[in-house]
Amino acid sequence: MRRRDFISLIGSAAAMCPLAARAQQPPRPVIAFINSGTADGSARNAAAFRKGLNETGYDEGQNVTVEYYWLEGQYERLSVLTADLVRRQVAVIATPGNTAASLAAKAATATIPIIFGVGDDPVKLGLVTNFARPGGNATGVNFFAQAVTSKRLALLHELLPKARRVAVVGQSRQYTKYRDHLERGERNRPRHRL
Repeated sequence: MRRRDFISLIGSAAAMCPLAARAQQPPRPVIAFINSGTADGSARNAAAFRKGLNETGYDEGQNVTVEYYWLEGQYERLSVLTADLVRRQVAVIATPGNTAASLAAKAATATIPIIFGVGDDPVKLGLVTNFARPGGNATGVNFFAQAVTSKRLALLHELLPKARRVAVVGQSRQYTKYRDHLERGERNRPRHRL
C-alpha cells in the first residue's frame, strides 16, 4: 500500500468516528406535555415548563425531547392521546394545571411517571394515596384552588358586606365544582344567595 493511500484511509476513518459515535447514542427521553388550552394561549406555561427543565439540567432538543399536546378544550381526545403515549412508552407525562388530563393519564398507565398540577385534592381524585407518600406513578402540586373558593367568598363578604350578588367568571367545565364550593360557603350566610 502506498503511503498516500494509507494516510487517506486513516484520515477517512478518523473523520467517520464522530459520525459513528453519534449514531450509537441512545435516543433522548420523551416528555409529553398536555395542556387544555391552545399553543398561543398557553405560551407562558410552556416557557415556564422549559425554564424548569433547563434549571434541572434538561435542555430541550439536546438531552430531552418535549412533545406538546394542546387539547384546545377538546377533552374527549384524552383517552386516545394517553393510550398512544403509553403505547409509545414516553418517559414522563406532564399535565400541569389539567385535572382531566391527569386522571386520563393515571387511568392509562401505572408505570409511566405522571407529573400533575391540580386544583382539587389529589387524594380525593385518586391520583395519589396520600400527601406524605404519594405512592404509585403520579406526583405533583395541589393548588388548593377548590378548597379556598368558599374562603374567598367569605373574604369578599367581609370587604363588601352589603353585596347581594356575586358573579363568577370561568370555564363552563369548572363551573359546577366552583358553584358547589361557593354554595357550601354560603350555607353559613343564609341572607346572601348566589
